[in-house]
Amino acid sequence: MTTDVPYNAQVKILQKNCGPGWCMKELEKEINDTITKAGADFFDGKPTALYGEGGSIPFLKELGDLYPNTQIIALGVGGPNSNSHAPNEMIHLPYTKKMTCSLSHILHGCTK
Repeated sequence: MTTDVPYNAQVKILQKNCGPGWCMKELEKEINDTITKAGADFFDGKPTALYGEGGSIPFLKELGDLYPNTQIIALGVGGPNSNSHAPNEMIHLPYTKKMTCSLSHILHGCTK
């Protein structure tokens, strides 16, 4: 971060810290089925892919510790060419719309 900085900007790192990582628990069948169906419904029948990693989101570990019997899922809109956390980061609007629709169906399915 401090070398090859664009526009001759000066970068100084004042504080180094990191939080604890988080690993998603295996989802209960009902929740997993709801997520899979919502994904297929809004992403043209493509299979849903899950991965349980939140190393850069320490808040998820805190939630897991506070609510150990809760199924926690973290969803994001890292769609095509989003280039997360880069200077040219963007949100792919069609992907974001599909993700939002999926989330509403997941929440509805999990509250029945």
